Amino acid sequence: MQTVEAALSAAQRKAENLFAEVVATDLIRPDLLESELSTLIHKLANQRFGVRRHWHKRVVRCGENTLLTYQDDPPDRRIGADDVVYLDFGPLFGEWEADFGRTYVLGADPRKHQLVRDIAAAFRKGKQLYLAEPDLTAGALYDFVSKLATDAGWEFGNCTAGHLIGHFPHEKNVGPTGRFSIRHDNSTRLRERDAQGAARHWILEIHFVDRARLFGGFFEELLTIGPA
Repeated sequence: MQTVEAALSAAQRKAENLFAEVVATDLIRPDLLESELSTLIHKLANQRFGVRRHWHKRVVRCGENTLLTYQDDPPDRRIGADDVVYLDFGPLFGEWEADFGRTYVLGADPRKHQLVRDIAAAFRKGKQLYLAEPDLTAGALYDFVSKLATDAGWEFGNCTAGHLIGHFPHEKNVGPTGRFSIRHDNSTRLRERDAQGAARHWILEIHFVDRARLFGGFFEELLTIGPA
Protein backbone atom coordinates (compact mmCIF):
# COMPACT_ATOMS: atom_id res chain seq x y z
CA MET A 1 0.00 0.00 0.00
CA GLN A 2 1.35 3.43 -0.95
CA THR A 3 2.25 5.71 1.95
CA VAL A 4 1.07 9.30 2.23
CA GLU A 5 4.63 10.47 1.70
CA ALA A 6 5.06 8.37 -1.43
CA ALA A 7 1.73 9.55 -2.83
CA LEU A 8 2.50 13.23 -2.25
CA SER A 9 6.00 12.84 -3.66
CA ALA A 10 4.61 11.17 -6.77
CA ALA A 11 2.04 13.95 -7.21
CA GLN A 12 4.75 16.57 -6.95
CA ARG A 13 6.95 14.79 -9.51
CA LYS A 14 4.03 14.76 -11.93
CA ALA A 15 3.47 18.49 -11.33
CA GLU A 16 7.17 19.12 -11.99
CA ASN A 17 6.89 17.16 -15.23
CA LEU A 18 3.82 19.16 -16.22
CA PHE A 19 5.65 22.45 -15.71
CA ALA A 20 8.63 21.10 -17.67
CA GLU A 21 6.24 20.32 -20.54
CA VAL A 22 4.86 23.87 -20.35
CA VAL A 23 8.39 25.19 -20.92
CA ALA A 24 9.35 22.60 -23.53
CA THR A 25 6.27 23.37 -25.63
CA ASP A 26 6.79 27.15 -25.40
CA LEU A 27 3.35 27.81 -23.98
CA ILE A 28 4.57 30.90 -22.10
CA ARG A 29 4.84 33.54 -24.79
CA PRO A 30 4.03 37.20 -25.45
CA ASP A 31 0.56 38.36 -26.46
CA LEU A 32 -1.34 35.56 -24.71
CA LEU A 33 -3.86 36.58 -22.08
CA GLU A 34 -3.32 35.06 -18.64
CA SER A 35 -6.62 33.23 -19.06
CA GLU A 36 -5.52 31.84 -22.43
CA LEU A 37 -2.27 30.49 -20.97
CA SER A 38 -4.21 28.94 -18.08
CA THR A 39 -6.52 27.17 -20.54
CA LEU A 40 -3.59 25.88 -22.61
CA ILE A 41 -1.87 24.49 -19.51
CA HIS A 42 -5.11 22.90 -18.30
CA LYS A 43 -5.52 21.21 -21.69
CA LEU A 44 -1.90 19.99 -21.63
CA ALA A 45 -2.36 18.63 -18.10
CA ASN A 46 -5.43 16.69 -19.21
CA GLN A 47 -3.89 15.33 -22.40
CA ARG A 48 -0.44 14.39 -21.09
CA PHE A 49 -1.12 13.62 -17.42
CA GLY A 50 -4.82 12.80 -17.18
CA VAL A 51 -5.56 15.72 -14.85
CA ARG A 52 -9.29 16.38 -14.74
CA ARG A 53 -9.54 18.55 -11.63
CA HIS A 54 -7.54 21.08 -9.67
CA TRP A 55 -8.10 21.39 -5.95
CA HIS A 56 -7.67 25.18 -6.08
CA LYS A 57 -8.16 27.77 -8.80
CA ARG A 58 -5.52 27.92 -11.51
CA VAL A 59 -3.39 31.05 -11.13
CA VAL A 60 -1.45 32.71 -13.95
CA ARG A 61 0.02 36.15 -13.25
CA CYS A 62 2.12 38.36 -15.52
CA GLY A 63 3.59 41.86 -15.37
CA GLU A 64 2.24 43.98 -12.53
CA ASN A 65 -0.24 41.21 -11.65
CA THR A 66 2.74 39.24 -10.26
CA LEU A 67 2.62 41.59 -7.27
CA LEU A 68 -0.70 39.97 -6.38
CA THR A 69 -1.52 36.75 -4.58
CA TYR A 70 -3.82 33.76 -4.90
CA GLN A 71 -6.53 35.64 -3.00
CA ASP A 72 -6.65 38.48 -5.54
CA ASP A 73 -8.75 38.48 -8.70
CA PRO A 74 -7.21 41.07 -11.04
CA PRO A 75 -8.31 41.94 -14.58
CA ASP A 76 -7.03 39.53 -17.24
CA ARG A 77 -3.66 40.80 -18.48
CA ARG A 78 -1.84 40.16 -21.75
CA ILE A 79 1.74 38.85 -21.46
CA GLY A 80 4.37 41.33 -22.58
CA ALA A 81 7.67 40.66 -24.33
CA ASP A 82 9.70 41.54 -21.21
CA ASP A 83 7.34 40.26 -18.53
CA VAL A 84 7.69 38.06 -15.50
CA VAL A 85 5.11 35.26 -15.47
CA TYR A 86 4.28 33.07 -12.51
CA LEU A 87 2.15 29.94 -12.39
CA ASP A 88 0.42 28.45 -9.33
CA PHE A 89 -1.43 25.21 -10.06
CA GLY A 90 -2.97 22.61 -7.76
CA PRO A 91 -3.58 19.56 -9.95
CA LEU A 92 -5.16 16.43 -8.52
CA PHE A 93 -3.38 13.23 -9.45
CA GLY A 94 -5.92 10.59 -8.49
CA GLU A 95 -7.05 11.79 -5.07
CA TRP A 96 -3.72 13.33 -4.09
CA GLU A 97 -3.05 17.04 -4.20
CA ALA A 98 -0.04 18.71 -5.72
CA ASP A 99 0.68 22.41 -5.31
CA PHE A 100 3.43 23.76 -7.47
CA GLY A 101 4.50 27.27 -8.38
CA ARG A 102 7.26 28.63 -10.58
CA THR A 103 8.29 31.94 -12.16
CA TYR A 104 9.55 32.54 -15.69
CA VAL A 105 11.14 35.60 -17.29
CA LEU A 106 10.61 36.70 -20.86
CA GLY A 107 13.47 38.92 -21.96
CA ALA A 108 16.91 39.60 -20.54
CA ASP A 109 16.28 41.97 -17.60
CA PRO A 110 18.99 40.95 -15.08
CA ARG A 111 16.98 42.01 -12.03
CA LYS A 112 14.06 39.82 -13.06
CA HIS A 113 16.35 36.85 -13.59
CA GLN A 114 17.90 37.54 -10.18
CA LEU A 115 14.44 37.34 -8.67
CA VAL A 116 13.97 33.82 -10.02
CA ARG A 117 17.27 32.76 -8.46
CA ASP A 118 16.49 34.45 -5.14
CA ILE A 119 13.08 32.85 -4.63
CA ALA A 120 14.48 29.38 -5.36
CA ALA A 121 17.33 30.00 -2.91
CA ALA A 122 14.87 31.23 -0.27
CA PHE A 123 12.83 28.06 -0.63
CA ARG A 124 15.93 25.91 -0.13
CA LYS A 125 16.93 27.89 2.96
CA GLY A 126 13.43 27.61 4.38
CA LYS A 127 13.46 23.87 3.87
CA GLN A 128 16.91 23.57 5.42
CA LEU A 129 15.61 25.40 8.50
CA TYR A 130 12.64 23.04 8.71
CA LEU A 131 14.92 19.99 8.52
CA ALA A 132 17.28 21.40 11.14
CA GLU A 133 14.70 22.55 13.71
CA PRO A 134 12.37 19.81 15.00
CA ASP A 135 10.20 22.29 16.93
CA LEU A 136 9.97 24.93 14.21
CA THR A 137 6.68 26.82 14.26
CA ALA A 138 4.73 28.16 11.31
CA GLY A 139 5.26 31.71 12.60
CA ALA A 140 9.02 31.32 12.93
CA LEU A 141 9.29 29.96 9.38
CA TYR A 142 7.23 32.85 8.01
CA ASP A 143 9.44 35.39 9.76
CA PHE A 144 12.56 33.63 8.46
CA VAL A 145 11.56 33.64 4.79
CA SER A 146 10.17 37.16 5.05
CA LYS A 147 13.55 38.37 6.30
CA LEU A 148 15.26 36.55 3.40
CA ALA A 149 13.25 38.78 1.07
CA THR A 150 14.38 41.94 2.85
CA ASP A 151 17.99 40.78 3.00
CA ALA A 152 18.00 40.23 -0.77
CA GLY A 153 16.49 43.64 -1.52
CA TRP A 154 12.88 42.53 -2.04
CA GLU A 155 9.64 42.63 -0.07
CA PHE A 156 7.75 39.52 0.96
CA GLY A 157 4.54 39.65 -1.03
CA ASN A 158 1.98 37.91 1.14
CA CYS A 159 0.82 37.58 4.75
CA THR A 160 1.16 33.80 4.42
CA ALA A 161 3.95 31.54 3.18
CA GLY A 162 2.27 28.18 2.88
CA HIS A 163 -0.39 25.74 4.06
CA LEU A 164 -1.29 22.10 4.55
CA ILE A 165 -1.62 19.61 1.72
CA GLY A 166 -2.61 15.96 1.48
CA HIS A 167 -5.37 13.64 0.35
CA PHE A 168 -8.17 15.64 -1.26
CA PRO A 169 -9.73 17.45 0.51
CA HIS A 170 -6.94 18.08 3.00
CA GLU A 171 -7.50 19.04 6.63
CA LYS A 172 -9.00 22.50 7.05
CA ASN A 173 -8.95 25.13 9.77
CA VAL A 174 -11.87 25.07 12.15
CA GLY A 175 -12.68 28.73 12.69
CA PRO A 176 -10.71 31.83 11.69
CA THR A 177 -7.50 31.05 13.59
CA GLY A 178 -5.21 30.41 10.62
CA ARG A 179 -3.42 27.58 12.45
CA PHE A 180 -2.93 25.66 9.25
CA SER A 181 -1.15 28.42 7.37
CA ILE A 182 2.44 29.61 7.62
CA ARG A 183 2.02 33.14 8.92
CA HIS A 184 3.49 35.56 11.47
CA ASP A 185 2.70 34.73 15.12
CA ASN A 186 1.33 31.25 14.36
CA SER A 187 2.65 29.08 17.19
CA THR A 188 1.60 25.79 15.55
CA ARG A 189 4.56 23.43 15.34
CA LEU A 190 5.02 22.23 11.79
CA ARG A 191 5.63 18.67 12.99
CA GLU A 192 2.51 18.65 15.18
CA ARG A 193 0.39 15.63 14.27
CA ASP A 194 -3.26 15.68 13.29
CA ALA A 195 -6.19 14.40 15.38
CA GLN A 196 -5.58 10.84 14.12
CA GLY A 197 -1.89 10.99 15.03
CA ALA A 198 -0.69 11.20 11.44
CA ALA A 199 2.03 13.53 10.25
CA ARG A 200 0.88 16.76 8.64
CA HIS A 201 2.44 17.85 5.38
CA TRP A 202 3.01 21.45 4.36
CA ILE A 203 3.62 23.51 1.23
CA LEU A 204 6.11 26.40 1.47
CA GLU A 205 5.30 29.43 -0.70
CA ILE A 206 7.88 32.11 -1.49
CA HIS A 207 6.59 35.38 -2.97
CA PHE A 208 9.10 38.22 -3.39
CA VAL A 209 8.09 41.51 -4.99
CA ASP A 210 9.60 44.76 -6.25
CA ARG A 211 6.76 47.26 -5.84
CA ALA A 212 8.73 50.11 -7.37
CA ARG A 213 9.27 48.22 -10.64
CA LEU A 214 5.90 46.45 -10.49
CA PHE A 215 6.89 42.80 -10.66
CA GLY A 216 7.21 39.82 -8.37
CA GLY A 217 8.00 36.13 -8.36
CA PHE A 218 6.53 33.00 -6.80
CA PHE A 219 7.97 29.58 -5.93
CA GLU A 220 6.23 26.76 -4.08
CA GLU A 221 6.37 23.04 -3.50
CA LEU A 222 6.44 20.46 -0.70
CA LEU A 223 8.26 21.55 2.45
CA THR A 224 8.01 18.42 4.57
CA ILE A 225 9.01 15.71 2.09
CA GLY A 226 12.26 15.29 0.19
CA PRO A 227 15.78 16.69 0.58
CA ALA A 228 16.62 20.38 0.86
